[in-house]
Amino acid sequence: MNFLVAITIIISYLYLVVKSKKAIHMLQQNLYNMNHRYLKWIFKNLVSAFLSIDIFSVIFLFLAFYLKQELYLIVSSMFYVLGFFLVRIRDEKAKVHAKKPLVITKRVIRLIVTTCLLYFIPGILIYFYNEKALLFLFLLGIMIYLVYFLLWITNILNKPIEKCVYYYYYWKATSKLKKMSQLKVVGITGSYGKTSSKNILSDILNVKMIAHPTPQNLNTEYGLMITINNHLDKFDEVFIAEMGAYKRGEIRTLCKMVHPRYGILTTIGTAHLESFGSEANIQKTKFELIESLPDDGTAILNGDDPKQLSYKIQSHCQKIWIGIDNHDVDLYAMNIQSNKDGSSFDCYLKEEKKSYPFTTKLLGNHNIYNILAGIALAKEFGMSMAEIQMGVKKIKPIEHRLEIKPIGPIYMIDDAYNSNPVGAKRAIEVLDMMPGIKAVVTPGMIELGAKEKEYNKIFGMQIANVADYVILIGEKRTQPIYQGLIESGYPKAKIYILNDVKESFTLLSTLKGKEDLYALYENDLPDSYNENK
Repeated sequence: MNFLVAITIIISYLYLVVKSKKAIHMLQQNLYNMNHRYLKWIFKNLVSAFLSIDIFSVIFLFLAFYLKQELYLIVSSMFYVLGFFLVRIRDEKAKVHAKKPLVITKRVIRLIVTTCLLYFIPGILIYFYNEKALLFLFLLGIMIYLVYFLLWITNILNKPIEKCVYYYYYWKATSKLKKMSQLKVVGITGSYGKTSSKNILSDILNVKMIAHPTPQNLNTEYGLMITINNHLDKFDEVFIAEMGAYKRGEIRTLCKMVHPRYGILTTIGTAHLESFGSEANIQKTKFELIESLPDDGTAILNGDDPKQLSYKIQSHCQKIWIGIDNHDVDLYAMNIQSNKDGSSFDCYLKEEKKSYPFTTKLLGNHNIYNILAGIALAKEFGMSMAEIQMGVKKIKPIEHRLEIKPIGPIYMIDDAYNSNPVGAKRAIEVLDMMPGIKAVVTPGMIELGAKEKEYNKIFGMQIANVADYVILIGEKRTQPIYQGLIESGYPKAKIYILNDVKESFTLLSTLKGKEDLYALYENDLPDSYNENK
């Protein structure tokens, strides 16, 4: 192997390292291609995935092979070096506002090992068949260029290993739960509000007992297994299991694993409509939790949600209904007041015919619903109203869910997680309560299937009634929002379109006047939404 070929191989592999990191990050964010999410991301982001500088490296590697001229390897390597630094610079900038960084789990390590074995094949062939080095270098170049697609193949190759790992940890988790017979298990599901409801319930219960919620948004089978195996211990009294789903049967599968006796159903909407296929499927899936509860179990249901009121529940468990607008329920909130410091309300208990005052740092009526669910279950667990009031007052703001953050000269209302039509409308209502200048920064809503454009257009109309300025992230995908704004008579001069969310912070600082500026960041904004990439 001559010096030029060896240097080209080294530089190629260095570039592969930085490029494959982004691909693995996207695979992880898309749940390792569950329900073909990663594959759909590739086809929706063909420019980001395939229009990269290393295409020039592939061209010059082909010329080196076809014309038998090794000098072309120098040009190819130069493009790889340039690409290496461009990717590094992009990644460093992305870290500033990254909400979901790549997590190096054992599964990721196994994926990296398999990927390395796949990509080392051309290098090994070059070592043993040096006379065909230019051919195998060209092959390596194509593989590096197709890293997003080949990672999908690697993920498939790893499936038998992941299946074995799954069965081992599943057995370990279920065995551990059987030994903790006194543990109260609470399941929480819904189209949105699951994580908020889980954290709120945990904060309330921990005033008196030891409650352990699933960390962050670990709401899949793997997430529950990780929590049970690595975090639950003999001192825990309550296990709060957040349960997410993308298709029918997934909630029932989670219930078979953890066997909840108590269940909270937040709100049923259209989140992940594309993967469920229909609103009826979403409704049936969410009620899998309630219908998995034992006869001596307890379900907390939302009396303001028509999809819950209209459903014929196939369960004999105790049902406690909560509400705000509907007063024909077991407990409801009234006299709600909100400002930038939080909210206050009175909770009326039908059984006692008495109301109790509550204060919280949280904003928005949707959080009031979650607090009501927490109050109902805390009473079921024997907590006094004084203890529950203390718990509600101590509830911590939830990261990325209408969380107010002072960022330089502006107040950022961070609502970055999983925007949906109902959640987006509620976020706009919260923004409307704020004093001063109001701005909305958003790429719009995703995963809403055939209704995505319609819902985003309505979102634009809702924004038009509240915001002083609108910053749209991604010109192509925000067209429906733009259309909704214009049809509502919103002035074009106050609409800004950017391709990178990071640029919005600089822009907002120029829009701030003497009054405080509140900027609502609505929906998930990872760097994959930069349409220039």
